[in-house]
Amino acid sequence: MLSHWRLLKLTTHDAFMNMAIDEAILTARISDVVPDTLRFYQWRPSAVSIGKFQNLEKEVQLENCKKLGVDVVRRISGGGTVYHDSEKEVTYGVIAQKEGLGAKDIADVYGRIYAGLAATLATLGINADFNEGDAKTCPNLTIDGKKISGSAQCHKAGVVLQHGTILVEVDLERMFSVIRVPWAKTCMEVVNVAKRKITSITEELGREITPAEIENALTKGFQSTLDGKLEDGKLTSHESQLAEKLFAKYSSHEWTLNGKNASWTVLSYS
Repeated sequence: MLSHWRLLKLTTHDAFMNMAIDEAILTARISDVVPDTLRFYQWRPSAVSIGKFQNLEKEVQLENCKKLGVDVVRRISGGGTVYHDSEKEVTYGVIAQKEGLGAKDIADVYGRIYAGLAATLATLGINADFNEGDAKTCPNLTIDGKKISGSAQCHKAGVVLQHGTILVEVDLERMFSVIRVPWAKTCMEVVNVAKRKITSITEELGREITPAEIENALTKGFQSTLDGKLEDGKLTSHESQLAEKLFAKYSSHEWTLNGKNASWTVLSYS
């Protein structure tokens, strides 16, 4: 077993490549040709991602996404709909064998990863609480009851992919102009509720913070909680090649609409 963790430093891609890279790393880790990996990334342009099993048209305001230049992508992971702002979010990805996380089950996986996120915020002077979630809500990280980080998982062959958001700032009006909320009659109706339920690092600190500062805090936070040393790395040539192939899947209408693409039913690392 590979004993160290590979750290992939902050990069920026569009939604389709970001999801392709995550799956390429997952595939490589299953084949045990790369170590457990921690990845940081941002999205450009901004995007909405939906969970693998969600109904696209029920979750996303597609016309508004088109008008605003916001990409829409379906994840390989479960969970709910997420707006990823190109300037106001840093996303992390953990791809690891469950043994490498010292986790017995899904709850343990969430607990170990959120311990790293809580340690990250602590380095910035923010105290956060791990919320275990329930049947309708994935576990998340909260500050005084307000959500600051959510995530989603995919499990395959003893390896877990968990990717999630760290909210740097929040533009609630833009967020809920592209995410569909069935009970709301207007965008502002949702915004007024969300103000009481969502927060950000900027709001908690009372100052602006750069992505580089957050990346540094994330590195320190995870290093303090993970078993094994974080070592700077990069994608292997095979991972990069597979990501390029997977890009076609994630950018296809068939996958985005239905979560199915006959050409990509079975993927192997080769």
